[in-house]
Amino acid sequence: MTPAHLIATLLGVGHIRPAPGTWGSLVALPYAWLLHVIGGFPLLVIGILVAIPLGWWATARYTAGGPDHDPGEVVIDELVGQWIALLPLSYAAWSMQIPILSMWPGWIAAFALFRLFDITKPLIIGWADRQGGPFGVMLDDIFAGIFAALGVMALAALYHGVL
Repeated sequence: MTPAHLIATLLGVGHIRPAPGTWGSLVALPYAWLLHVIGGFPLLVIGILVAIPLGWWATARYTAGGPDHDPGEVVIDELVGQWIALLPLSYAAWSMQIPILSMWPGWIAAFALFRLFDITKPLIIGWADRQGGPFGVMLDDIFAGIFAALGVMALAALYHGVL
């Protein structure tokens, strides 16, 4: 396996069937937790900023010359999107100095909302997916992660009586 293959498939996780995108999102959770525990919110942001160009590169290399610009086994984009969906939790835990796992309902919401938006591709998420190539592969999950993060914040506001 090439480095591009290992990165694009998250060390082979993308080959798990059925629903490789869901498996990629699940695997992203403990990695996000680890980054948060080691360096808090700033390290998770750095992880996202590193994973986006790395995922773009790996996807471009992995799909080069192939007929499918977005094969199911490419799940690095799910990791990026899932990490974005978790940003509100990481920020809240880091800024208030509380254990991030104590926000477990938010983790479930972030996972469920990200998968919902990634699968259904509403609005700009679908537009990004139709762009094709590694750009579209990464961008639709970035937007799905943003939508999920906004959903997590809205649900937290409702739960805590802010809204």
